[in-house]
Amino acid sequence: MTLRLVPARLLAALPLALVSDLCAQDPTEPPAPTQSQNPPEAPHQAKPVIVTAARLPEDPFDVPYAAQSVTEADVRRRAYRTVPQALRDVPGVMVQETAHGHGSPYIRGFTSFRNLFLIDGVRLNNSVFRPGPNQYWNSVDPLSIERLEIVKGPSSVLYGSDAVGGTVQAITKSPTAFAAEGAAYGGAAYLRYSTAEDSIQGRGEFSLGYTWSNGQRTGILLGGNAKSFGDLEGGADVGTQFDTGYDETDFDVKVDHWLDEDTRLTLLHQRVTQNDVPRTHRTVNGITWRGLAQGSDLRRSFDQERRLTYLQLHRENSGGAIDAVRANVSWQEQDETRDRIRGNGNQEFTGFEVGTLGAWLQLESPTPLGRLAYGVEYYRDHVDSFFRRAQNPTPADAIQGPIADDATYDLLGVYLQDQIDVHETVQVTLGGRFNYAAADADSVRDPVSSTRISLDDDWTSFVGSARVRWTVVPDQVNVFGGVSQGFRAPNLSDLSRFDTARSGEFEIPAPGLDPEHYITYEIGTRVATDDVSVLASYFYTDIEDQILRFPTGATNPSGESEVTKANVGDGQVYGVELGTAVRVVDDWTVFGNATFVEGRVSNFDGTTPQLRETYLTRLMPFTAQIGARWEEATGRWWVETVLQHAEAADRLSFGDQRDSSRIPPGGTPGYTVWHLRGGWQVTETASVDVLLENITDVDYRIHGSGLNRPGRNLIVGVTTRF
Repeated sequence: MTLRLVPARLLAALPLALVSDLCAQDPTEPPAPTQSQNPPEAPHQAKPVIVTAARLPEDPFDVPYAAQSVTEADVRRRAYRTVPQALRDVPGVMVQETAHGHGSPYIRGFTSFRNLFLIDGVRLNNSVFRPGPNQYWNSVDPLSIERLEIVKGPSSVLYGSDAVGGTVQAITKSPTAFAAEGAAYGGAAYLRYSTAEDSIQGRGEFSLGYTWSNGQRTGILLGGNAKSFGDLEGGADVGTQFDTGYDETDFDVKVDHWLDEDTRLTLLHQRVTQNDVPRTHRTVNGITWRGLAQGSDLRRSFDQERRLTYLQLHRENSGGAIDAVRANVSWQEQDETRDRIRGNGNQEFTGFEVGTLGAWLQLESPTPLGRLAYGVEYYRDHVDSFFRRAQNPTPADAIQGPIADDATYDLLGVYLQDQIDVHETVQVTLGGRFNYAAADADSVRDPVSSTRISLDDDWTSFVGSARVRWTVVPDQVNVFGGVSQGFRAPNLSDLSRFDTARSGEFEIPAPGLDPEHYITYEIGTRVATDDVSVLASYFYTDIEDQILRFPTGATNPSGESEVTKANVGDGQVYGVELGTAVRVVDDWTVFGNATFVEGRVSNFDGTTPQLRETYLTRLMPFTAQIGARWEEATGRWWVETVLQHAEAADRLSFGDQRDSSRIPPGGTPGYTVWHLRGGWQVTETASVDVLLENITDVDYRIHGSGLNRPGRNLIVGVTTRF
């Protein structure tokens, strides 16, 4: 394995990065003003913690990973529309959007099922996640979240399959209205309006708490959203992008019951419903910007619904051999239906229903050898899928939908991690995990005979991790790094998919696949002083046996090129991420970030039977942003201006070159856009945030997306609390 040198263009960009920003992502949050900049509704916030990196509450400064947070205040101030968009200002992350209602972050070169999403510790990922960008992270409402935690690099020791490029966890909002004794209540309302999206969305929350005479507390939080998005307006030349709008409704309820100050029971239920989300680039309404190929479908839209219910126990500070206990049992359902009308007028309906039972138990123990976190987790998917066509149905249509019908998928993991203080300034974290995965499908369509076949396979794997954190200056400067293994077992989508893939491609089942394996080497530094904050890291990931699509050379009756999968991908991805915020005077901060990623992997190009090296699909171009923020000492007023820049994304994989309806010939053009944002705390209970995005009305798109980003866009958000 050969380490490649960082290109000279990145070195030239370092001065820019030293005045750059993570746009309020921890730990490069601009240093706090002399008085609290928190809004009046949260005057007594606890010290920030991050739990995803080690499955333990930790000070973000002490985490031996490139780990960051996006808070509820960040979502409000930057008017992020979706959960994927809330990650777009994090270095090392590129957010691709196939449709206005879809979004899939690329983290250190990986997307979809090579990144893991958790909701309060419960996996969102399931066995039907398909390769390439998908819409499932969009089924989490950003307005129901207290914060998002992002841990970049493999976390398979703690979280198992899929935790390769990064792990993102949504920490949901909890009841906050409590009195010393008796009842208390409170609530909030949020309204967001956007001109270029022709959209309006609103959320209402109500929190009710009761403190009993014995000290126990019970709280309930009710929340609901309604969102309506019209056709998206592009830049000056593109104009209206027709058939891009959709509607969404969200509901969540959370009940916390505190048995004592260290023991909490939590019951949560949430539901997200999206209606008629169009995948416009595959239709006749797709734009031809910069030579894009227009689709031929008359209609291609998705309905999506997700429901999650869990019951959790959290017990801390027990003081015995087992100091903390965390347990969960959950049931999650995900439904998807696609309505497609082909160019010849033929209509098809296809989709699936997935029900996932989840259970995990985590224990924590202080020992002479360090603090242990260890546990077991288990998930089981039950999958049904369907395919119906309105004209000329065939008996084979009933065998399966986009993935196998009448199928189950099991994931089991047992893990242990030990944090060892080897010196007062050095902490070593060692961990290991045993993984087991199994797929069993009774109804799979044979692509040759169109008859029903079955599949049954299982896999095991051991992964490990060794991380170190050296505190150079206590609470101000540290150096972190280590080696971590990533693991991904083939899922039902890998093994049994019988559905359209990229533009003009149709994927067929590929049984007999093996797991993917990754090893990441990383070194970084974190600085957190009163006036300067920095997070910088270099990573190198070795890729082995990655499951990739490639053409078989055949064509199906609809004229689409047939593609299949195999463990053909061996290669590497590496990069540098930099983010800084510097207070130049009391109320002024300059900030920005910069990311460079390079990656190659072997695959078939569809023209020869030999493996050839190609770029990783949708490789993130060099990206940077720089800005300045003024914030009044009391936090009542703030204004910031930001310039975002991306170079041309012309390092294309074999699949990228064929994806003509999303990627222009030769690659996605580079861009520079300018934003202006500000806010006013009108009263102790009301605030207004105003954003003017893409001031110069530039036409641009994020690499691999199916539509262009908004043109000049005025966004107004109003928050009230009681």
